[in-house]
Amino acid sequence: MKDLSKKSFKKLLFNSTLVISIFSLLSCKKDYITYYNKVNKIDSTYRLANNPKQAIKEYRELFNEYDPKNQDRIEEFATYITLADQYHEDFGGKKSLYQLISLIAPYGEDYKKYLPLFNKYGIDKASVEQKITEWKQGLDKKLVDSFRIALIRDQEGRPLDTALTRKNLEKNANFLIWTFKNHGFPTPQKIGWFPMPTFITHMVESKKHYPFIKEKLLEYVKSGDCSPRDYARMEDTYLGSHKKITLYGFNMVPVKDTAQINRNRKSLGIPSMKHSSKIRKDFSKKLKNDNNNIITE
Repeated sequence: MKDLSKKSFKKLLFNSTLVISIFSLLSCKKDYITYYNKVNKIDSTYRLANNPKQAIKEYRELFNEYDPKNQDRIEEFATYITLADQYHEDFGGKKSLYQLISLIAPYGEDYKKYLPLFNKYGIDKASVEQKITEWKQGLDKKLVDSFRIALIRDQEGRPLDTALTRKNLEKNANFLIWTFKNHGFPTPQKIGWFPMPTFITHMVESKKHYPFIKEKLLEYVKSGDCSPRDYARMEDTYLGSHKKITLYGFNMVPVKDTAQINRNRKSLGIPSMKHSSKIRKDFSKKLKNDNNNIITE
């Protein structure tokens, strides 16, 4: 009986330790809103304060703490690598470059603008394209096809056939919720490039499902899966059409209190309105330069 009690105690102790360990891991999950705000601060250091060396140092510290994203327009991970290479700083070499390839793989021929950098570190075009091919082959083809069908359904009937639009909307809302439950948020790494901002913004038209979708998307912003900008656009679309107000400055409602809007943006990890304007201008300029220097090799 004493031996049995000891075994029972040891088993209980083991199970308790396991539960505590799992709880600790879950409680230590990274909040990517903090990450986004740190990116915005570092981007300001580089873009507005013109201090690239300090930006490199801060980005290195950030990417040691968080798995990098490479957000549209800011492109923080690519910026870090490019700046580090320019100033002869260590950025992790091939390991980081392959990580960058995985982040840009969903975006068609976007990789071509980085080919000179890849080549410099011994990764030729064929190797890059092989990595992208491997990524494509790893996608869940059924899920990808389902989203293609959902996108076609999303556009059917707009803007004149309101009955068909409502019917399709509810089908897509149910499909999106099913995706959340079975696959998590449909990131580009899971389904490739997809016009997610338009798709999720249309969810505001579902009286039945929008509150749940909004709640889940905020969770995915925090986990780093959903873009905070996409979430903000969706919420502003809803508020603009129902209450004629804007929280984040993404709809056509005039902004009355810029300071409050910037605080709201920070609560999601979105750059301030002034910072965003600078990012847009730089992005447009960069896009023109990239189009004028298309790599044909």
